[in-house]
Amino acid sequence: MSLNRRSAVELLALYARRECSPVDVARALISHIERCEPRLHALWAYDAEALLAQARESEWRWRRGQTRSLEGVPVTIKENIATRGTPVPLGTAATELVPASADAPPAARLREAGAMLVAKTTMPDYGMLSSGVSSFHDQFGGHTRNPWDLTKSPGGSSAGAAAACAAGYGPLHIGTDIGGSIRLPAGWCGIVGFKPSLGRIPIDPPYAGRVAGPMTRTVDDAALAMSVLAQPDVRDTMSLPPQSIDWRALDLDVKGLKLGLWLDAGWGLPLDPQVRRAVEDAARAFEAAGATVEPLAPFTTRAMADGMSDFWRMRSWLDLQALPPDRRERVLPFIREWASAGARLTGERVFRGYSAMGALRDAAVAAMQRFDAVLSPVSPVLNFPAEWAMPTNDPARAMEHIGFTLPFNMSEQPAIALNAGHDAGGFPIGLQIAGHRHDDLGVLRVARVWEGIRAPQRPYPTL
Repeated sequence: MSLNRRSAVELLALYARRECSPVDVARALISHIERCEPRLHALWAYDAEALLAQARESEWRWRRGQTRSLEGVPVTIKENIATRGTPVPLGTAATELVPASADAPPAARLREAGAMLVAKTTMPDYGMLSSGVSSFHDQFGGHTRNPWDLTKSPGGSSAGAAAACAAGYGPLHIGTDIGGSIRLPAGWCGIVGFKPSLGRIPIDPPYAGRVAGPMTRTVDDAALAMSVLAQPDVRDTMSLPPQSIDWRALDLDVKGLKLGLWLDAGWGLPLDPQVRRAVEDAARAFEAAGATVEPLAPFTTRAMADGMSDFWRMRSWLDLQALPPDRRERVLPFIREWASAGARLTGERVFRGYSAMGALRDAAVAAMQRFDAVLSPVSPVLNFPAEWAMPTNDPARAMEHIGFTLPFNMSEQPAIALNAGHDAGGFPIGLQIAGHRHDDLGVLRVARVWEGIRAPQRPYPTL
């Protein structure tokens, strides 16, 4: 296996045995990225010389025994997570490019741990789309694409992170998620995407439902990343209290585990038969391993979804109205059309929309009570064209694909996406595993069980 496709756990072991160095890995990455990136368009602010400089410093520390927990491990960071000295475009051409004055908490923790920053990764305008379509990044080559099929979208809004991960741009990638933006692209790209409990990983700025989380090719790597990222930072006023968690203690006896099987979100796009079959097959595999699986009825409603849509549209409309007219016109037309509904919303309707957040939270927490974890699809659909903003490609129906992911943002519950199998054409299908609030380790453990009992996986695409 090429060095750029090795897991973080494997790389650290290779470094410790002096079988390769961070410089070897950086060179392999540079060669691979230079070959693939002109077609994939997953990166922002990539600097090969800066990566080599980091690798040489890390190699020096390995030789002198001065290593840290992620010493020399490559990582990419979604471009809305600030890194000192690099502008934060937020995926939109409307942003004025001012270098960030400091690392946001996830970036700071990774640097402190010795990780090598390969690049930032692409996202759509303001993270408001489930795709790699961006008025900013499209200026530099085009839409971010899915490595499994370059005509398809990787999903989003952590589009570049998922594409880079599946394409072998190193082992660790950090995304953000407020309605499914880690798990949706993880499902469509066949990788692991972990949305932790709200506040588990400090982030700046914090916002209701917004989290950062690891996107990797193995659960072990996701757990390794959590051991670094889940450290306190006073800038996140919504962060959880520091807690001692052994993130690498992933063994779990599945016998006696009680799982819910949730196949109807209660609203949104219909579930594709191939997605249903893959998730049902996963449930049967857990049963064969000793778990108990029971159906979970729909617990969210169209009214909850429409309320959240009203609230977010008003927020986006206000943000756009605050921009000078010339900059506002640079925002992707799909986003401007979607947000324009905010101009017609009354105060009462927006308040009721805000209240939907609490209704979703109550419903999701209550639905989980009789289970250790819940299995579901990540997305109801298989895939969609790279040029589309989202699966419906319709601003009036923008949220129809997030029925299975959105509730767990609003309820602050941890949820992870992993590959459940492939469709008839070989495209990945995502399985979501959700757990109780703050039981992040429990979700990782169930995910690790799934890695061990699922059918052998197809190799990642080589582009």
